[in-house]
Amino acid sequence: MTLLGLQRHVLPLSGGPTQDYASIAPAYNRTMPTPPAPSKRFSLRRVFITGVLTLLPIWLTWVVVKFVFLLLSDISRPMVDPLLRDLALNQPTTFAWLQQTWVQMTIGLAATLGVIMLVGMLAKRMLGLRLLQWFEALIARVPLANMVYGSARKLLDILQTAPDGTQRVVLIDFPHTEMKSVGFVTRVIREQGSGRELAAVYVPTTPNPTSGYLEIVPVEKMTPTDWTVDQAMSFIISGGAVSPESIPFAPAPVAPASIAPAPFAPPSSAESTMPGDRAAPK
Repeated sequence: MTLLGLQRHVLPLSGGPTQDYASIAPAYNRTMPTPPAPSKRFSLRRVFITGVLTLLPIWLTWVVVKFVFLLLSDISRPMVDPLLRDLALNQPTTFAWLQQTWVQMTIGLAATLGVIMLVGMLAKRMLGLRLLQWFEALIARVPLANMVYGSARKLLDILQTAPDGTQRVVLIDFPHTEMKSVGFVTRVIREQGSGRELAAVYVPTTPNPTSGYLEIVPVEKMTPTDWTVDQAMSFIISGGAVSPESIPFAPAPVAPASIAPAPFAPPSSAESTMPGDRAAPK
């Protein structure tokens, strides 16, 4: 039967006479419930959440840039502001604009960056190395400053070099075995008595990597990665948004020790004697 014939077929209705399908279709369609219109509150909430998620990265970027900008400019402003003020007072018609706040902050930032670049250039030369050694010897005489400076200096030096026998950036079971945390191997030590290799792993927090946890982990429990320190820092600061497509999760399998078969030894004369061949006791 064709579809047209099926539509014209007489359908029995419960409790009444038979009617043609074409005659009951309009009434049936009128009885179908219409879907409710989308709520304005729901759509406005979605629009608001979308706007917040769009502006949040821009706002965080602005907060970080503003913090760094103010931090670097405030370092040099105690020396830059008096000079700019004297220039503005001596020649108000020419340098009056130097007293504006944003001008002083910009010049202070430029001065701080210039000092950083100068120190970096001097640190690569003999004169700069001698000045740095003299400064470190001076800091070592201050009771509290020597501990802070020495610890920070050692940590930065360790992160810039690769450790012996293991990767610098690893994954460890933290806070439990079903979760992994990114850590930096700062030193490899040995367990007293057994001699097993242990690693001191610094686990930084997100998004501030200057605070974190220090864990002592067996080397065989760590999952090595091929990340650099910069890639790991980007992963931590971004909250995992900046990451590779795939990362190792399970530790590297340890090859089982091969057991060599025991060498074949011929039976001795005593073992080769059968029970019936034994001499009778006298």
